[in-house]
Amino acid sequence: MAETASGSQDKSVQVKLVLLGEAAVGKSSVVLRFVSNEFQPNKEPTIGAAFLTQKCRLEDRILRYEIWDTAGQERFHSLAPMYYRNAQAAVVVYDVTKATSLEKAKSWVKELQRQANPNIVIALAGNKVDLVQSSSSSSGASSSPDSEDEADDATATPGETPGSPGEPESLRQVPREEAQAYAQEAGLLFFETSAKTGEGIVEVFTEIAKKIPIEHILAASRNNSGRPGAGGRGNNAREENVNLQDDQAKTKDACNC
Repeated sequence: MAETASGSQDKSVQVKLVLLGEAAVGKSSVVLRFVSNEFQPNKEPTIGAAFLTQKCRLEDRILRYEIWDTAGQERFHSLAPMYYRNAQAAVVVYDVTKATSLEKAKSWVKELQRQANPNIVIALAGNKVDLVQSSSSSSGASSSPDSEDEADDATATPGETPGSPGEPESLRQVPREEAQAYAQEAGLLFFETSAKTGEGIVEVFTEIAKKIPIEHILAASRNNSGRPGAGGRGNNAREENVNLQDDQAKTKDACNC
């Protein structure tokens, strides 16, 4: 499915996408769920950035996402422009159980709107909704220190709330309505996701794909055959296929690749 009928090279579109957000909001887990439908609860923090790819079919187009998963630690902030330069899309991730992560996400959005490609498609994703849903079991969630070096995918809330574990909604610090209102005001796509269960993950990349100005990208690539983005791929690069149309018609957690 990576190639369409012979002579239809124009139907393949390369899209550079960058993930940004505070450390430990789950950026790497979001990408891993999308690329290989996996979840690793104790993943190591990203150092610098990781590079992954995923080919997706949307209607009659093949989109080849080139995904730069950036480190959230402040010491890597200065490297970010190298990864979002010339990006056609960005996913800015925050943790619904940590209010400060939304503030950090807002600062990333401002930076992108000020310095990135003026036509960039930006999605705001509130991750870890599994922690605030009553159907979710809170057993086994390990407490994590609120530290820069915290695992980027930690599913536990930084510093477990001493309240009753029977009330997961009490862990939520970012109301959906507040984040959604901000996203609408800033002109962003908005999602709430769970990399752990797969909820909302495919929708993020599907809706971004619908907003990408494909014809503009194709025209630009004809005029400039050079590849956008930094060289040197991370050592956890992957490439698989997912049919966005089919996945959208399935249940929310059916993120099949």
